[in-house]
Amino acid sequence: MKIKSFFLLLFSFLVLNMSAQKLFTLEELNFGGRNYHSLRPQNMFLTWWGDQLVQTGVEECHLIDAKTGKKKLLFTLDQINEWAESDGEVRQVRHLTNATFPYPDQPIVAVGNRRAFVLVDFKAKQIVWQDSISGQQANDWSPQSRATAYIEDNQLFVADAQGQKHQLTTDGSREIVYGQSVHRNEFGIEKGTFWSPDGQRLAFYRMDQSMVTDYPQVNIDPREAEMEPDKYPMAGMNMHVVTVGVFDLATGKTIYLKTPVVQYTAMPSQPEQAVYFTNISWSPDSKHIFMQELNRDQNDCRLVSYDAETGQREYQLCRETSDKYVEPLTPILFLPWDKNVFILQSQKDGYNHLYLYSIKGECIKQLTSGQWVVLDVLGFNQKTKSVIIASNEKHHLQRNLYAVDVLTGKRTPLDNGEGVHRGVLSRGTGTLLYDKWTKPTMPNTIDVVNITKAQGAKGTVRLLTAPDPWADFQQPIFESGSIKAADGTTDLYWRMVKPHDFNPAKKYPTVVYVYGGPHAHNVEASWHWQSRSWETYMAQKGYIVFILDNRGSENRGRDFEQATFRQLGQVEMQDQMKGVEFLKSLPYVDSNRLGVHGWSYGGYMTISLMTNYPDVFKVGVAGGPVIDWHWYEVMYGERYMDTPQQNPEGYEKTSLINKAKNLKGKLQIIIGYNDPTVVPQHALSFLKACVEADTQPDFFVYPGEGHNMMGHASVHLHERITQYFEDYL
Repeated sequence: MKIKSFFLLLFSFLVLNMSAQKLFTLEELNFGGRNYHSLRPQNMFLTWWGDQLVQTGVEECHLIDAKTGKKKLLFTLDQINEWAESDGEVRQVRHLTNATFPYPDQPIVAVGNRRAFVLVDFKAKQIVWQDSISGQQANDWSPQSRATAYIEDNQLFVADAQGQKHQLTTDGSREIVYGQSVHRNEFGIEKGTFWSPDGQRLAFYRMDQSMVTDYPQVNIDPREAEMEPDKYPMAGMNMHVVTVGVFDLATGKTIYLKTPVVQYTAMPSQPEQAVYFTNISWSPDSKHIFMQELNRDQNDCRLVSYDAETGQREYQLCRETSDKYVEPLTPILFLPWDKNVFILQSQKDGYNHLYLYSIKGECIKQLTSGQWVVLDVLGFNQKTKSVIIASNEKHHLQRNLYAVDVLTGKRTPLDNGEGVHRGVLSRGTGTLLYDKWTKPTMPNTIDVVNITKAQGAKGTVRLLTAPDPWADFQQPIFESGSIKAADGTTDLYWRMVKPHDFNPAKKYPTVVYVYGGPHAHNVEASWHWQSRSWETYMAQKGYIVFILDNRGSENRGRDFEQATFRQLGQVEMQDQMKGVEFLKSLPYVDSNRLGVHGWSYGGYMTISLMTNYPDVFKVGVAGGPVIDWHWYEVMYGERYMDTPQQNPEGYEKTSLINKAKNLKGKLQIIIGYNDPTVVPQHALSFLKACVEADTQPDFFVYPGEGHNMMGHASVHLHERITQYFEDYL
């Protein structure tokens, strides 16, 4: 018996020891990999039914008791299909993970697929409404009126609750675009239709891009390759013209807001004086539309009110100007308990904060302040009259949740003060939220928080503590710290990924992964310090990977972000070289084997570093790189660089064309052949310059792919990147 126990113990030890030696593959690590989901942290699909929490799943939906965390079955997939009178084809509901509960006080669930959308009363066990159209482009459904806005053959339609179709436009085309995102998704724009709170009026974008130059993309799949051009407004050139329409369900009529007239000229040397219209929102009574209007220079932003019935411009509520740029990203939010007061977000004091305004434009007060950033507004707790926010007040690398008393401005923490928290507020009174959070040593935790109770055990119920999905693998070592920027005073945060068997007495080849551009950060206090899976793959192969968030990246305040104004890439390189200086001070970094890799803005930074510091980096891989800001889009490019006409010195200084002659190390450039964001002209022009300068980069393209490789092409891409460093570093 003792011998048998001994062998069982030995066998268990051997199994554990073997499992602890498992190695990662890109099929498991990369998001396009066939086994990718097997190593993702455990999660839950959650949604709110008023102030009640529901867990949605493939086969079942459960009601979760916010006080105990206990579950109660609401309904099953089979029941929904039975009650919805599914025909097994068009109206077949395939799963319940995307089920929603649009009416807080009614037992109605919204379910469906691309071909069918239905409302089911799960108490009465019957269908109560079904969409008359489905599978169209850009569907936007109003729970209040049950009307749907959609695009068909480039025209904008609305189908009302009774199924009657209203055609709003007749001249839609590739050049006249209705009901879709405009301004190339800048300024926080993600869609092109906006229902009023009562669901009776629809505001929508109309974009005339007939004056915008075509970029000649090519489709190589047909027997004879075909042109599939993209409308692409380059910096300093003609851009599209946007107007805003309003359709009234009651009258069937459409009017257009009487916005500022655009003075258009076809002279590239004198670009038109355009206006960007963004952050469309409605008054609570559905009678007025509020919109932020930004001049083309992006340094003068005005919040303006319009009459939704007549389209007349009513008055300007507030105005913000800057000697650099103003970047409106969020619509105003009215207080649920006071329809005459709204919250505006602005970083006019140097950090993104909340301001309380009256409906007539009087600034009542600044609601939050300090050298930290409001990252998001989750909504309102109507019982305590507070606004629920996420901020990095606790630490630049954290994201924590707070309740802000609208009357006093007092902030009450709603979480444990650790890590990165992403909360979703209940849709009834806003008294509860579910909080999915993580920290460097914890992959995923989900709590339900009662906002009206004191923070602590009484107010929080744990729903999930996810186990480490990498427990059986050889895991690298993840570290984080800070250094000073090139200005000598500003803290910059880094992440380092080391091999699992790291030996400080050895010398390791090291790759600097870089992005460096606006509206992004690479280091935060989430699981593994927000490490990308490719870094784990490289560490497994014996590399150190180092990542630094330089000045110009997000969530550090206006001055930190705007340090790069009119000279993109320059301050960023200075900071990245401080990171290199730090690496060279470490005895285990082989300074003769330094590599650099990045994508998009990071591709630009990769080639910038390779050509400005040619004796530092031995190998680089630049993906989808910007080469010259002349060829980048109007909205983004002109915000940070002004136009080429206004800033010729800056465009010349930041261009990499004249740096091609400096290339010494091994550089591979990779692009999507049909990239609509950083068009192939960038990479091809740099290659041409390298030919003329007699320097020798390598080049690889992904036919049919855009700015990022999708699906399994991403696995191929990351294996190619890895192999390049294996071959040459």
